[in-house]
Amino acid sequence: MDKIKKFISIIILIIILPILFVNVVILVDSVVHPNEVPGFFGYKPFIVLSGSMKKEINSGDLVLTKEIDPTTLKKGDIISFREGEIVVTHRIVDIVEKDGEKGFVTKGDNNEANDLNIVKFENVEGIYLNKISGLGNVAMFIQTPTGIIISLSIPLAILICMNLMQANSNKNDEETERMKQEIEKLKQENAQLKK
Repeated sequence: MDKIKKFISIIILIIILPILFVNVVILVDSVVHPNEVPGFFGYKPFIVLSGSMKKEINSGDLVLTKEIDPTTLKKGDIISFREGEIVVTHRIVDIVEKDGEKGFVTKGDNNEANDLNIVKFENVEGIYLNKISGLGNVAMFIQTPTGIIISLSIPLAILICMNLMQANSNKNDEETERMKQEIEKLKQENAQLKK
Protein backbone atom coordinates (compact mmCIF):
# COMPACT_ATOMS: atom_id res chain seq x y z
CA MET A 1 0.00 0.00 0.00
CA ASP A 2 2.87 2.36 0.81
CA LYS A 3 4.40 1.70 -2.61
CA ILE A 4 1.12 2.66 -4.31
CA LYS A 5 0.93 5.89 -2.28
CA LYS A 6 4.52 6.77 -3.11
CA PHE A 7 3.88 6.02 -6.79
CA ILE A 8 0.76 8.25 -6.82
CA SER A 9 2.67 11.02 -5.03
CA ILE A 10 5.51 10.83 -7.57
CA ILE A 11 3.04 10.92 -10.50
CA ILE A 12 1.30 13.97 -9.00
CA LEU A 13 4.65 15.72 -8.54
CA ILE A 14 5.75 14.82 -12.07
CA ILE A 15 2.58 16.43 -13.41
CA ILE A 16 2.24 19.43 -11.08
CA LEU A 17 5.86 20.61 -10.73
CA PRO A 18 6.53 21.21 -14.46
CA ILE A 19 3.18 22.98 -14.80
CA LEU A 20 4.01 25.21 -11.84
CA PHE A 21 7.50 25.88 -13.21
CA VAL A 22 6.20 26.85 -16.67
CA ASN A 23 3.52 29.08 -15.11
CA VAL A 24 6.05 30.84 -12.87
CA VAL A 25 8.38 31.48 -15.83
CA ILE A 26 5.49 32.85 -17.91
CA LEU A 27 4.31 34.98 -14.99
CA VAL A 28 7.80 36.42 -14.44
CA ASP A 29 8.13 37.04 -18.20
CA SER A 30 4.82 38.93 -18.22
CA VAL A 31 6.00 41.13 -15.32
CA VAL A 32 9.44 41.78 -16.83
CA HIS A 33 8.01 42.47 -20.33
CA PRO A 34 4.48 43.81 -19.70
CA ASN A 35 3.92 44.93 -23.32
CA GLU A 36 4.79 41.56 -24.86
CA VAL A 37 3.05 38.21 -24.99
CA PRO A 38 4.72 36.08 -22.28
CA GLY A 39 6.55 32.93 -23.28
CA PHE A 40 8.62 30.07 -21.94
CA PHE A 41 12.25 30.35 -23.12
CA GLY A 42 11.18 31.46 -26.60
CA TYR A 43 8.16 29.18 -26.86
CA LYS A 44 4.66 30.63 -26.67
CA PRO A 45 1.34 28.78 -26.37
CA PHE A 46 -1.82 30.27 -27.88
CA ILE A 47 -5.44 29.15 -27.73
CA VAL A 48 -7.17 29.06 -31.12
CA LEU A 49 -10.61 30.66 -30.93
CA SER A 50 -11.79 30.43 -34.54
CA GLY A 51 -11.98 27.89 -37.34
CA SER A 52 -10.05 30.02 -39.84
CA MET A 53 -7.26 27.42 -40.06
CA LYS A 54 -9.57 24.39 -40.04
CA LYS A 55 -8.06 21.07 -41.11
CA GLU A 56 -4.57 22.17 -39.98
CA ILE A 57 -5.64 23.83 -36.70
CA ASN A 58 -9.13 23.74 -35.18
CA SER A 59 -10.97 25.99 -32.75
CA GLY A 60 -10.11 24.94 -29.19
CA ASP A 61 -6.63 23.69 -30.05
CA LEU A 62 -3.56 24.94 -28.22
CA VAL A 63 -0.81 25.93 -30.66
CA LEU A 64 2.84 26.10 -29.72
CA THR A 65 5.01 28.66 -31.49
CA LYS A 66 8.71 29.47 -31.33
CA GLU A 67 10.10 32.97 -31.52
CA ILE A 68 11.98 33.43 -34.78
CA ASP A 69 13.74 36.12 -36.75
CA PRO A 70 10.95 37.33 -39.10
CA THR A 71 13.46 37.79 -41.95
CA THR A 72 13.87 33.99 -42.10
CA LEU A 73 10.14 33.37 -42.64
CA LYS A 74 8.92 32.35 -46.08
CA LYS A 75 5.71 31.92 -48.02
CA GLY A 76 3.73 28.95 -46.69
CA ASP A 77 4.93 29.24 -43.07
CA ILE A 78 2.25 29.41 -40.40
CA ILE A 79 2.87 32.23 -37.93
CA SER A 80 1.25 33.69 -34.84
CA PHE A 81 1.06 37.47 -34.82
CA ARG A 82 -0.45 40.29 -32.78
CA GLU A 83 -3.41 42.04 -34.32
CA GLY A 84 -4.44 44.70 -31.82
CA GLU A 85 -5.13 42.98 -28.51
CA ILE A 86 -5.41 39.46 -29.93
CA VAL A 87 -3.00 36.92 -31.40
CA VAL A 88 -3.89 35.29 -34.73
CA THR A 89 -2.34 32.16 -36.23
CA HIS A 90 -2.48 32.18 -40.07
CA ARG A 91 -0.39 31.14 -43.05
CA ILE A 92 1.92 33.52 -44.94
CA VAL A 93 0.69 33.78 -48.54
CA ASP A 94 3.01 36.57 -49.68
CA ILE A 95 5.87 38.82 -48.53
CA VAL A 96 5.42 42.45 -49.54
CA GLU A 97 7.09 45.79 -49.08
CA LYS A 98 4.93 48.77 -48.18
CA ASP A 99 6.31 52.26 -47.45
CA GLY A 100 9.84 50.82 -47.41
CA GLU A 101 8.88 48.28 -44.77
CA LYS A 102 8.57 44.52 -45.37
CA GLY A 103 5.57 42.63 -44.09
CA PHE A 104 3.52 39.50 -44.57
CA VAL A 105 0.21 38.96 -46.30
CA THR A 106 -1.56 36.24 -44.32
CA LYS A 107 -4.65 34.14 -44.72
CA GLY A 108 -6.50 31.51 -42.75
CA ASP A 109 -6.55 28.24 -44.70
CA ASN A 110 -10.34 28.09 -44.28
CA ASN A 111 -10.93 31.75 -45.24
CA GLU A 112 -11.90 32.89 -48.75
CA ALA A 113 -9.83 36.10 -48.71
CA ASN A 114 -6.48 37.28 -47.41
CA ASP A 115 -6.35 39.13 -44.09
CA LEU A 116 -6.93 42.87 -44.48
CA ASN A 117 -3.83 44.09 -42.67
CA ILE A 118 -0.20 43.49 -43.58
CA VAL A 119 1.63 41.83 -40.67
CA LYS A 120 4.67 43.88 -39.68
CA PHE A 121 7.80 42.04 -38.63
CA GLU A 122 7.58 43.42 -35.07
CA ASN A 123 4.09 41.93 -34.66
CA VAL A 124 5.23 38.36 -35.34
CA GLU A 125 5.11 36.30 -32.14
CA GLY A 126 6.54 33.11 -33.59
CA ILE A 127 6.39 30.31 -36.12
CA TYR A 128 3.90 27.50 -35.64
CA LEU A 129 5.50 24.28 -34.37
CA ASN A 130 2.67 22.02 -33.32
CA LYS A 131 -0.78 21.82 -31.77
CA ILE A 132 -2.41 19.91 -28.96
CA SER A 133 -5.98 19.22 -30.02
CA GLY A 134 -8.63 20.41 -27.58
CA LEU A 135 -6.18 21.56 -24.90
CA GLY A 136 -7.12 25.18 -25.56
CA ASN A 137 -10.69 24.39 -24.47
CA VAL A 138 -9.34 22.85 -21.27
CA ALA A 139 -7.12 25.90 -20.64
CA MET A 140 -10.07 28.26 -21.17
CA PHE A 141 -12.22 26.17 -18.81
CA ILE A 142 -9.52 26.25 -16.11
CA GLN A 143 -9.62 30.07 -16.27
CA THR A 144 -13.32 30.15 -15.33
CA PRO A 145 -14.37 30.22 -11.64
CA THR A 146 -15.73 26.66 -11.90
CA GLY A 147 -12.55 25.50 -13.63
CA ILE A 148 -10.33 27.09 -10.98
CA ILE A 149 -12.31 25.39 -8.20
CA ILE A 150 -12.20 22.00 -9.95
CA SER A 151 -8.50 22.21 -10.88
CA LEU A 152 -7.59 23.12 -7.29
CA SER A 153 -10.02 20.62 -5.75
CA ILE A 154 -8.78 17.52 -7.58
CA PRO A 155 -5.17 17.58 -6.29
CA LEU A 156 -6.43 18.61 -2.85
CA ALA A 157 -8.93 15.72 -2.82
CA ILE A 158 -6.19 13.28 -3.85
CA LEU A 159 -3.91 14.52 -1.07
CA ILE A 160 -6.72 14.29 1.52
CA CYS A 161 -7.57 10.74 0.38
CA MET A 162 -3.92 9.74 0.59
CA ASN A 163 -3.64 11.19 4.10
CA LEU A 164 -6.84 9.40 5.18
CA MET A 165 -5.52 6.16 3.74
CA GLN A 166 -2.23 6.70 5.57
CA ALA A 167 -4.04 7.45 8.83
CA ASN A 168 -6.21 4.34 8.35
CA SER A 169 -3.10 2.29 7.61
CA ASN A 170 -1.39 3.64 10.73
CA LYS A 171 -4.52 2.83 12.77
CA ASN A 172 -4.54 -0.72 11.38
CA ASP A 173 -0.82 -1.07 12.16
CA GLU A 174 -1.44 0.08 15.74
CA GLU A 175 -4.38 -2.33 16.06
CA THR A 176 -2.25 -5.19 14.72
CA GLU A 177 0.55 -4.31 17.13
CA ARG A 178 -1.89 -4.26 20.06
CA MET A 179 -3.28 -7.64 19.02
CA LYS A 180 0.25 -9.06 18.83
CA GLN A 181 0.98 -7.73 22.32
CA GLU A 182 -2.28 -9.26 23.64
CA ILE A 183 -1.46 -12.61 22.02
CA GLU A 184 2.05 -12.52 23.49
CA LYS A 185 0.60 -11.65 26.89
CA LEU A 186 -1.88 -14.56 26.66
CA LYS A 187 0.95 -16.92 25.64
CA GLN A 188 2.95 -15.85 28.70
CA GLU A 189 -0.08 -16.32 31.00
CA ASN A 190 -0.77 -19.72 29.42
CA ALA A 191 2.86 -20.72 29.94
CA GLN A 192 2.66 -19.71 33.61
CA LEU A 193 -0.56 -21.69 34.11
CA LYS A 194 1.09 -24.82 32.69
CA LYS A 195 3.86 -24.60 35.28
